[in-house]
Amino acid sequence: MERWNGKVAVVSGASSGIGAAIVKHLAKAGMITVGLARRVEMVEALKSDLPEASRNHLHPVKCDISNEEDIIRAFKLVEDKFGGVDVLINNAGIARETDLLKPDNTQKLRDTLDTNVLGLVLCSREAFQSMKKRSVEGHIVHINSVVGHHVINFPNLNIYPASKHAVTAITETMRHELRAEGSKVKVTSISPGVVKTEATKGLEELGNTPMLEAEDIADAVLYVLGTPPRVQVHELMIKPVGEPF
Repeated sequence: MERWNGKVAVVSGASSGIGAAIVKHLAKAGMITVGLARRVEMVEALKSDLPEASRNHLHPVKCDISNEEDIIRAFKLVEDKFGGVDVLINNAGIARETDLLKPDNTQKLRDTLDTNVLGLVLCSREAFQSMKKRSVEGHIVHINSVVGHHVINFPNLNIYPASKHAVTAITETMRHELRAEGSKVKVTSISPGVVKTEATKGLEELGNTPMLEAEDIADAVLYVLGTPPRVQVHELMIKPVGEPF
């Protein structure tokens, strides 16, 4: 991680769970870390979890990833204040509970796709243009899911597995586009199994469901960022021991 010391990382969905763990890990690693979130006050509160020397590395920015204007505004702020983006962690994601075939569920479907697919692509676009303009050999990391590779039989997942399958395809498409550009920017998909977060509280009630901790995914982010420039980790799948799917 030494080569990223003092460089700028942008993390979406930074207010809690995996995103919160990632911003804390990156800030402690010496990166200027911009945490994008709707609940920006929760990102600010994360500073109290950091060593005093790392607290000024974390910078909360209010941003709704489902809103293109918010995304463009946030990346412009990063450029104006910090010079641009070197690393992007696309972590923001939602799953609105509904079956695909239920009536009056259109907004829940749109919310999931707008955040998990379109928001991820737009953030990647803005980050890459920043990297390209400054000839930065940056890194884009998508926090995907095991359900982006295999649809599990679980009620009310709605369009979430499809959105994560899209991330798997988008990662490969970006790799081709970056190669065609002659760019040294890397793109990585990290696909966790079930992670203990706000979003999975209901699963804890099932009792025996093995879960990862958010810190496990943050460790994985540091691993892929820490690989040599010649190495591209294209897909990293992480499951808790004993996961049944």
